[in-house]
Amino acid sequence: MFAAATKSFVKQVGDGRRLVPVPSLSEADKYQPLSLVVKKKRCFFFPRYKFTSTPFTLKDILLGDREISAGISSYQLLNYEDESDVSLYGRRGNHIVNDVGINVTGSDSVAVKASFGVVTKHEVEVSTLLKEITTRKINFDHSLIRQTKSSRKAVLCVVMESIRTTRQCSLSVHAGIRGEAMRFHFMDEQNPKGRDKAIVFPAHTTIAFSVFELFVYLDGAFELCVTSVSKGGFEREETATFALLYRLRNILFERNRRVMDAISRSQLYLDDLFSDYYDKPLGMTDISLKEGTHIRVNLLNHNIPKGPCILCGMGNFKRETVYGCFQCSVDGQKYVRLHAVPCFDVWHKRMK
Repeated sequence: MFAAATKSFVKQVGDGRRLVPVPSLSEADKYQPLSLVVKKKRCFFFPRYKFTSTPFTLKDILLGDREISAGISSYQLLNYEDESDVSLYGRRGNHIVNDVGINVTGSDSVAVKASFGVVTKHEVEVSTLLKEITTRKINFDHSLIRQTKSSRKAVLCVVMESIRTTRQCSLSVHAGIRGEAMRFHFMDEQNPKGRDKAIVFPAHTTIAFSVFELFVYLDGAFELCVTSVSKGGFEREETATFALLYRLRNILFERNRRVMDAISRSQLYLDDLFSDYYDKPLGMTDISLKEGTHIRVNLLNHNIPKGPCILCGMGNFKRETVYGCFQCSVDGQKYVRLHAVPCFDVWHKRMK
């Protein structure tokens, strides 16, 4: 009966399916801000999740005794009074039969009256909490952490907001046939067939709540999943290994891209030099023909092996040559390897 009323409340005022109805009056006090609940998928055929309360708060599963400094703000949400006539047929009718807890034999509908009055919303200061948890770690020895981690279908959540009543409230239900006047009785003795039922519960009762899932890393650090896109859970060793390999792959791809860009830029520079060389007459480019210039030498005659040209033999294309110049030196080497044409003249033209 209480569950039916809270479900109806969430359906009418819920925000994007984030709001969850409190399933039981006996557990209503366990869904307070910063309390921990376990979210678990029922089975393949039921897409909705089941939330189970725990006797713990977020502070209980963290290392250290420091209190959580994030404050809780509260404000008046709305004044809720609802009277609805629900058919017992269909999917929603099946849920109502299980929730109201009354005799529905010979009835085709249930009239529900919920009087919550003014309800208030209490929510955690998210920005303050996000800053604080960056320095906190999860205690993996805590019993709740061990039990939740052992189940791959269970996700640990922290209650971020709760909606509570401000006064004593009443719920009443009547089972009957559509077209009859709705009757509400507040004493079961007046209805021996059990077709009417009423309950009264105290002020400050939580009727709905919302949560953020927790994602816990292998080192104990954790984060709040503040969007519906991100999912909570525990980082598995195989997941961490895959993430590391993925990051390494991205690093290698980025490094390879930078190398190829550098090679491409150097190749364009060489193309400009060579085109400039070939576009000019021989007398203007062949520096080796001029008096007092450096001389081409076959390095094999001096027991120096064939190797990459210092000008065009770098990068992926190892263009090798046996020619060079003894009058030039690079990086402590007393000669440089240069193709006879055109690298020898291009190199010395740059040197001038």
